[in-house]
Amino acid sequence: MIIDTLSNAEKYFCVHPQFKKAFEYVNSQKLDTIEPGRYEIDTDLLKAIVSDKPGMTIEESVAKFECHDKHIDIQLCINGTEKIGWKPRKNCLQQKGEYNPEKDVLFFNDAPDMFFQLTNNQFAIFFPGDVHAPMIGDGAIKKMVIKVKI
Repeated sequence: MIIDTLSNAEKYFCVHPQFKKAFEYVNSQKLDTIEPGRYEIDTDLLKAIVSDKPGMTIEESVAKFECHDKHIDIQLCINGTEKIGWKPRKNCLQQKGEYNPEKDVLFFNDAPDMFFQLTNNQFAIFFPGDVHAPMIGDGAIKKMVIKVKI
């Protein structure tokens, strides 16, 4: 997992071949006015999902404690304050159901080891080894999730 601000995004271009294009896309958008929805950035390699909705309780989010096998998530908080739970996948012992290959998601009943907070123009990058519970907050949270195909 990586946590940082958009102003430092260039430091992570070397981590994955698609990260440069992903952050160039983010920086080319008017984030304050971008509408919620799904956006194709590069065919099957990069997609963006923008949401603007009320935050969830910890219990609601942890009920969908998730990770992915085929994608890396770049989760950018555009506006608001978002709390996110995290735990290393290797330490999760309570798998919840089976992996869904169509949605590229696997859920766990484990509790997060830690919580951290993102606010305007801060992002977290979740790799397949990162189980995460996002969208925890009291107010509205506008965010962009970029799905980077591995």
